[in-house]
Amino acid sequence: MTKSETGKLGEESVCRYLTERGYRIAARNYRIKGGEIDIIAENGDYLAFVEVKARRPDSLVTGFEAVNKRKRGLIIKTAADYCCKHPSILQPRFDVAQVIIREGKVLSIDYISNAYDTTGYNFIF
Repeated sequence: MTKSETGKLGEESVCRYLTERGYRIAARNYRIKGGEIDIIAENGDYLAFVEVKARRPDSLVTGFEAVNKRKRGLIIKTAADYCCKHPSILQPRFDVAQVIIREGKVLSIDYISNAYDTTGYNFIF
């Protein structure tokens, strides 16, 4: 399974995970120059900007560790662009999902709601 196939399987799994919990998927792979958000979902209270990291069970770096300060900054910048183009009364939130995949099968989804905020970045929502 290629890296892009693994990533796509991870994103599909998280979309299912979210919809099973009452979320509506508003956008996938939202891109601007210099940034991308894997999934944008809403549930009536929150507008969740979700970064999905698919990993093998033996990965040296967890999916959560891979969302470093630089990556968070790019996601926040992209989320600000989305919010400007798609105004909403929902509270924005930044989530991270780690999907463990072996041989094309999803073993687990670990999901952190409100994994980080905009503190230390020059963006206000």
